[in-house]
Formats: sequence, structure tokens, C-alpha cells
Amino acid sequence: MNRILKTTAIAAAVIGVVGVAQARDQVRIVGSSTVYPFASYVAEEFGATTEFATPVIESTGSGGGIKLFCAGVGEGTPDITNASRRMKPTEFETCEANGVTDITEAFIGYDGIAFAQSADNEPMDVTREQLFLALAAKVPVDGELVDNPYQKWSDVDSSLPDRKISVYGPPTTSGTRDAFGELVMEAASEGMEAYAGEGYTDIRADGAFIDAGENDNLIVQRLAENRDAFGIFGYSFLEENADTLIGSNVDGVAPTPDAIGSGEYPVSRSLFFYVKNQHAEDVPAMSEYANLFMSEQMIGDIGYLKGIGLIPAPEDTRGEARAAVEGHDQLELADLSE
Repeated sequence: MNRILKTTAIAAAVIGVVGVAQARDQVRIVGSSTVYPFASYVAEEFGATTEFATPVIESTGSGGGIKLFCAGVGEGTPDITNASRRMKPTEFETCEANGVTDITEAFIGYDGIAFAQSADNEPMDVTREQLFLALAAKVPVDGELVDNPYQKWSDVDSSLPDRKISVYGPPTTSGTRDAFGELVMEAASEGMEAYAGEGYTDIRADGAFIDAGENDNLIVQRLAENRDAFGIFGYSFLEENADTLIGSNVDGVAPTPDAIGSGEYPVSRSLFFYVKNQHAEDVPAMSEYANLFMSEQMIGDIGYLKGIGLIPAPEDTRGEARAAVEGHDQLELADLSE
């Protein structure tokens, strides 16, 4: 839609829902800190190469972003939310209850969750079970679940260094935290008899795990200051800081683009953004921004975002995802249960 049409846009797209979005040419985006560097790159390119203003992006975490996105339709709500995990069925239902009834899901590619430390240290490879035992709130000792007693990595496994367990990680609003809970905590504990076959995801709160907020760059900075500590964050931040950080092999697999893209690296996850189609007429820049993000120029095998850490999906998968965004395909609750 051009600027003349934009200035005459009406609120037909939001009739029957709460709130009306005022016509504007600046897209408002919230959500994942992991997706933030990719979205920011696209936003800068969009602002530089189109007639529209550079989108405003706020890093709120995946859960926090979806909560803001699902709050309703209108001027005070975001147009797009980034997510480092898929929207949950309960979140979709909240969206619907608040009148956000036309959403398109955009799958942009893959990322891995890195477990990293200062490059001044010797590499420390870990298993998911060792990570779980180091970070779980309650662990099995002599057949009983007790408050985690482990203070050093060597307490968890004598093969690990005699270093204090100190891990900077994401808060509960973060998609990285959700993915770590599923891919590490649940995966490791489901086979442990003490948990009766159910995944356990509670993280200890005695100081061994430090909630470092939504800004992964702050974790990187803290690892430079505290060389005994480890950090949990998206692979793209490890790649950007390869001169100062080293990642651990997890279950014997190094965090590399090939291993993440193939799923061989056990802590790999998909990245998304979600588009509020009910804002499309009043915020014409929104669809154009989304289409640019999904272009081969950005998410392709030689796209710009690969250069800053995005792991591209296979070509046919990218094509399907691109078509869904261009066609404004409406997300259904059943899709989130697949």
C-alpha cells in the first residue's frame, strides 16, 4: 500500500474487536532477545531502503512479548512479536479472548542455545544430565529428592573442574529459558526414576543460577568480568563474540551451524515472529517489513542474517514459510498442537 492509500486507510480491519489502530508508518515490535539482533538488522535495512520509518523494536523476552501482543488490537499494542519458541496454545487462546483473532506465524530459521564461558579457560564439555544436576532445584541423592547440594562442578561429576557452579541465564519470560527447560531439563530428567518419568524444569534459586535479564549482551559482558562463570544464551551471541568466548560441546556435539541446522546439536530450537494482521491496513509498513524479513536476501543460505548467526532452514521449508507470510495465512489453535 502506498502513502496515498495509507493516509485514507480506514479501520475496517478491526471492526468488531476492541480498539482501533491509528494509521502510522512505523511498525512496533516486541519480543525475544534472541531474535532481536536479526529483527534489528532487518529493521535498519527496511528504514534505509523504503519510504517507511525504521521499526521500533523492544526486547521483552518471548513470553513478555506475546503477552503484550495478545493484549488486544489498537494503537497501544504491538504489530509484531518475536519469539525464540513457538506460541503456546494457552497464549493463542489469550489472544483470541482479547480480540486478536488473525495472526500469521513466520518461521525464520534455527538457533542453538550455547553454554559458554570465557575463552581464557580450558574448554569444558558437558552432558545434559550434568547440566541438569548442576542447575535443578531438587536432585536425587540416595534415592530421595533433596535441595540441590552441589556447589562445584566437580561435585556433580569428578571429571568436571573444581570450579564453583555459577551460571548466568535468562529469566522466566524468555523463550531461551523455555527452550532450555524443554531441551535440557526435561530431556535429562524424564529418564530419572526419582522424577517418576516426568520432566522436571525447576531451576535452583540459591545463587548458583543468576537471572541475568533479557539482554544477552549483558551475559556476555559478565562472562568477561567473571571468568569462573558460564552463560546460557543464543548461538548468535557466541558467534559474535568468538574472540572472547568458547562454547561447550553438549552430549559430545559442538555448537556449530551445521550441527544446529541438522538437529544433531541437542539444544537446537526454531525461531519465529508473529504478525497481527488486524493492523495491516492501518500500519501498511508491517506487511512490507515482514516480507523483507522472509526474503532470501535475509534468511537464505547466503542471506545477511546468516552472517550474524541465523541458521537457515532448508530451501523448501523457507519457501513454505515465506508463502505463509505473503499470503497472510491465519494461524489456528490446531497448528500449535502439531
